[in-house]
Amino acid sequence: MPSELQQIELAIPINVIWDFIRDANNWAPLVPGYIQHEQINDNIITWEFKSDLGIMKKKVSLVIDIKEWNEPTRVTFELRRTNEKYIGEGYFEAQALNRNKTLLTGFLEINASGALGSLANSLLKNAIPKSTDEVASAISLKLEEFNKR
Repeated sequence: MPSELQQIELAIPINVIWDFIRDANNWAPLVPGYIQHEQINDNIITWEFKSDLGIMKKKVSLVIDIKEWNEPTRVTFELRRTNEKYIGEGYFEAQALNRNKTLLTGFLEINASGALGSLANSLLKNAIPKSTDEVASAISLKLEEFNKR
């Protein structure tokens, strides 16, 4: 299964990071190819974006099912397509290094299935690290703005 772990150390207090992460409106638009999202309830978010895996380009609709909100340190989730079963999972984890510094870790694992599943998985192996790098950079910049409020 294609997966990626990203860690970034931020000069931002853990409570500010938690306030940012717990609201999908802050981070969902930062994913490459973002089209729209909707917060259905505290644990379900629908999300649409354009996927570009080189030879495979298409609109993807996902449901993010939050499995755990452990304030202020951890959020775990599962991903699925709106018309399919489980396709992946991940988490955000924050660790206070001191009062004003936090280590933020993000993990994502995806397993495409179906007729093109093995091709998609091989393309995702290369695409996920690039995407998670972009998301980590975008989130850290947004968090710095959020922290200045």
